[in-house]
Amino acid sequence: MTAATVAELTTQVLDGAHGPDPAELTATSVFWLHHGTRLAGGGTTYLNQYVLVRVGRSFGACAFEAGELDPSIGREASGSPLGALLREAPAPLRIAALDAYLAEARPHRDSDAEPITLPAGTPETRAHARDTAIAGLLDIDPGAKVALIGVVNPLVAAIRERGGECLPCDLNLRRTQWGDPVAESMAEVLAPAEAVVATGMTLSNGTFDHILQHCREHEVPLVVYAQTGSAVARAFLGAGVTALSAEPFPFSQFSADPTVLYRYRAETA
Repeated sequence: MTAATVAELTTQVLDGAHGPDPAELTATSVFWLHHGTRLAGGGTTYLNQYVLVRVGRSFGACAFEAGELDPSIGREASGSPLGALLREAPAPLRIAALDAYLAEARPHRDSDAEPITLPAGTPETRAHARDTAIAGLLDIDPGAKVALIGVVNPLVAAIRERGGECLPCDLNLRRTQWGDPVAESMAEVLAPAEAVVATGMTLSNGTFDHILQHCREHEVPLVVYAQTGSAVARAFLGAGVTALSAEPFPFSQFSADPTVLYRYRAETA
């Protein structure tokens, strides 16, 4: 069953259209993570906050902006019925709960996705491998304009290595590692884009539906790279999302050992 928006997908889940009744499932563990990363040779410190929900064998995740949630959410929400979180929780926790539900109903490891093993190594080695895998989902002509919504410097480089002209957009960064200006408004980069690469965090800040609608209406390929809401974004494959790099928790930045991300293309959804 295809949904047009994240809210419609949530309603479908609550109605039991994607698996068991979420009221019968429990968010066994809800926890909050805050970390910073500065890659060697870069001048940018990435600061990220995540809320995570565990349901059965699966974790759901959502990054959020500073101040939206605090660590007390773990005490308040752990043990809650999943259906209650989907109806009543703050937006980032709702996305994490929805992600957990969809990942438990259909784990990435049991899907038809292409598993990509990121090698053991330094943060720089692993970030380069991850972002090269993401860029590998782009099918573009040389010189194609690629809107990058949610800037990660190694991904800027990976898009350029594939011959694309990167149009970066981010709410927090103003310049890339190489000094390129970063747009704050999506409108600046969506209008000229011949392809779009968007982070899963667009699910938590409410911009995903707009990007999805734009790409549908203009028939622009949309690649989503998702730690946040990787199973949520998967629900839109073939319905606006062309391809997806899904990286379920634990994320690559939390390990120096090999980890797996899952690449989907619409025809394998």
